[in-house]
Amino acid sequence: MGDSRALLDSEEYPNTEAQKDRVLTLEEWQEKWVNHKTGFHQEQGHQLLKKYLDTFLKGEKALRVFFPLCGKAVEMKWFADRGHSVVGVEISELGIRDFFMEQNLSYSEEPIMEIPGAKIFKSSSGNISLYCCNFDLPRANIGKFDRIWDRGALVAVNPSDRKRYSDVMLSLTRPGFRYLLSVLSYDPTKHAGPPFYVTDEEVKKLFGSVCNIQCLEKVDVFEERHKSWGIDQIIERLYLFTEK
Repeated sequence: MGDSRALLDSEEYPNTEAQKDRVLTLEEWQEKWVNHKTGFHQEQGHQLLKKYLDTFLKGEKALRVFFPLCGKAVEMKWFADRGHSVVGVEISELGIRDFFMEQNLSYSEEPIMEIPGAKIFKSSSGNISLYCCNFDLPRANIGKFDRIWDRGALVAVNPSDRKRYSDVMLSLTRPGFRYLLSVLSYDPTKHAGPPFYVTDEEVKKLFGSVCNIQCLEKVDVFEERHKSWGIDQIIERLYLFTEK
């Protein structure tokens, strides 16, 4: 625990280039869902999101909330139940179907004409729309958002694609947006990712020209399952981005 405290208080791991050429294909992501290798899913929801929910929502009603790489995140139903409109994107159709099944929600599906092979799944209540496609989102005309909850998305994007990803995310924001980002710090020479190690410096490089950036909290999130990665500590950092 002392080591984790030292990492929380110290600079980050020095070898930031260890994962820069790592590439995971869409097919490999699909296989994770098929083979139930979804340890990233949190059945009870994300604890830091719960803690900072008021900071994120700021008391506003009827917001459009975006979940990049949403998987079957239970938080989508939280926001819908609070009267917000939820939009997610996920490359795995299996993940989307699991969400509706596990939340006991009826839904419809239809093709997205602008993107061959892509589909949109909509809850019967109309306040949850999940797009099954890659990040070619502007072509899908999904509109702009008041809030973005980025947990398990930036850290899953191939390092070489981060700039393109952040540009797309920022293009989806409305004036007055609030964007929560969760990233992870661990020794990248011991685990190839994903999730990938994202430095504080890179967060600022990707988002700092458009956003005010505040690190809300750093927390030790090491679990037994992380031992299989060959690491013995992992730190989560939660950032709040607001409009400059």
